[in-house]
Amino acid sequence: MKVLSIVESAYRGTIEEQDDTILWLNHIFQNSGAEITVLLRGNSVNYLLNNQDASGLNFGDWQQTNPPELDKDISAMIAKGIPIYAVEEDVRDRGLPQDKFIEGIQLIPLGKVAELCDRAEQVWHW
Repeated sequence: MKVLSIVESAYRGTIEEQDDTILWLNHIFQNSGAEITVLLRGNSVNYLLNNQDASGLNFGDWQQTNPPELDKDISAMIAKGIPIYAVEEDVRDRGLPQDKFIEGIQLIPLGKVAELCDRAEQVWHW
């Protein structure tokens, strides 16, 4: 099964689960035999930056002892053969420096998203 998984909501569950639940889920599906392609858009394009550091995060007396490492999660997905795309306009709108991106990310213009959808048997939007 070929799946395009569009991730738009960012940092979902990253405090409670120490990773993005949807990225984790897509990685598991890939390990189970699905052909996953991920498209990051909206605020999830922030995942593209290397060396994000959420250590030191605390709320009152509670401290996050296992902070999310989304850049490592994305790198692991790429190493597993999962293509990771991101919408150029969303990257530009947020002023993200492409020289700090995780290696292996593919940027596409918004106008090409339909082509990614056409290649998939199913499109999931999160």
